[in-house]
Amino acid sequence: MTNPGWGPAAEGGGPASQPRCVRHPDRTTLLACTRCGRPFCPECLRPASVGHQCVDCVATAQRSTPQARTVAGAPVRTDRPTPLVTYILIALNVVIFGITAAQSGSVMNNEQASRLFFDWALWPPMIAANGDYIRVVGSGFLHYGLMHLAVNMFALWIIGRDTELVLGRARYLAVYAVSIVGGSAAVMFLQPDAVTVGASGAVFGLLGAQAIILLRLRRSPAPVLAVVALNIFISITIPGISLWGHLGGLVAGAASTAALLYAPQYLGAGTDRNKIVRTGWIALAAVAVVSLVLVLLAVLRLRSQLGV
Repeated sequence: MTNPGWGPAAEGGGPASQPRCVRHPDRTTLLACTRCGRPFCPECLRPASVGHQCVDCVATAQRSTPQARTVAGAPVRTDRPTPLVTYILIALNVVIFGITAAQSGSVMNNEQASRLFFDWALWPPMIAANGDYIRVVGSGFLHYGLMHLAVNMFALWIIGRDTELVLGRARYLAVYAVSIVGGSAAVMFLQPDAVTVGASGAVFGLLGAQAIILLRLRRSPAPVLAVVALNIFISITIPGISLWGHLGGLVAGAASTAALLYAPQYLGAGTDRNKIVRTGWIALAAVAVVSLVLVLLAVLRLRSQLGV
């Protein structure tokens, strides 16, 4: 017979001796792992569907078990992870608002006498004349007064958290960015004489993303579409709200998310996760390129009209 290295023979104590914990040799125990059969103390055992398993067997099982993922490929965690990107975006909007308020000396009329506000506001003729392309994205972080900021940040907090957890941080940030560009492109084509700012185009993009996610899960997007319809009605009836910025962001966000969730399926990515992820990113990049091309076409059109 051979000695396995633990148990009575290992201790040299004879039949009356108790086994000792494999991980803590100074502790005697009458417990054992139901998977490998080795003795372990209570500290080293974890509850299982049948009996208890040692931490080594639990770790081995976790490594061999595929990671559960959302419909977009983001990892599913047992705890609720922090929507870090959403919080960072909110913080950026607040900080930029604070800068414009400090420059203007007012939290309600922060657009007045603020150099940052003047340089970043989406004013299409300035982009066409001076090449101020920072306005295309920067305008999405500016707000007219404290109330405008509060409404948009509350909406971003409500809508962004769950969307980020489903898409994953990188995809979520990409959809947000493309939504800003898409909203700016729509304004530049359809309302080129307006000065537009605000994160609402990106928020509409996240609403579009949620609608596509629900469709991919074979669930009704009616609740999201009802919110979209209500906000479109508000955009039409209340002066000073950029309808085209909202609609452009909505379309860009929906298209970006559809690229991530549907393109791999229709382009034959199969079940290979790496190929699915790669195909989704390529499709999303194509949507981003289309949005940027629309911005450039709008600039060329404006330059022709302005004789620049």
